[in-house]
Amino acid sequence: MPKKVAIGVVTSDRCAQTRRVELPRLVKHRKYKKYIRRRTVCHVHDETNQSQLGDTVEIIECRPRSKSKRWELQRVVAKSSAVDLAAMRAAAKAEEETAADQG
Repeated sequence: MPKKVAIGVVTSDRCAQTRRVELPRLVKHRKYKKYIRRRTVCHVHDETNQSQLGDTVEIIECRPRSKSKRWELQRVVAKSSAVDLAAMRAAAKAEEETAADQG
């Protein structure tokens, strides 16, 4: 039987070699027949820590790695386009300080 493959977004990268990936899906309401957005949360094994928060990743089913990990990272489809504001502010501040020291 082939292994399942899914594409989702990394929502947490706090743990070493573990990522929390959300898989969005649409479910039809039984009574009202309206489509509702739902999500499935998968804990994914990322051996080399190559994915980060906000990345779109492709995951594949694997043997149980722990109590909650049943998926492995296959590849990073798209890197996150979110900007780290704290890092940008720190870089700008350091640049201002070097400019003030020089002149």
